[in-house]
Amino acid sequence: MIKHIVMWNVRGHTPEEKAQAIAQVQRSFESLRGLIPGLLQLEIGVDTSRIDYACDVVLYSEFDSQASLDAYASHPEHQRVKNELEGLRIARHQVDFPSH
Repeated sequence: MIKHIVMWNVRGHTPEEKAQAIAQVQRSFESLRGLIPGLLQLEIGVDTSRIDYACDVVLYSEFDSQASLDAYASHPEHQRVKNELEGLRIARHQVDFPSH
């Protein structure tokens, strides 16, 4: 199993704008459920700490293999989500690691 974790900060000059951007990230990624072969788990988390170095939102996902994660990168539904979120993200961090 491969765990794939991505964290973003999103655009927004006001708390309302940031909240709207975060909600869009949530909707977009949740729409992938059941559409990606090998995607075992998908969870979206929104930061509640509000500390200055925290990211706004995190994607936690598990794939059955590295090959499934690799295929996800170019899957048309993932590409659709990336296009939907274009311009919303101002920072992105990622960690992928095997889990036993």
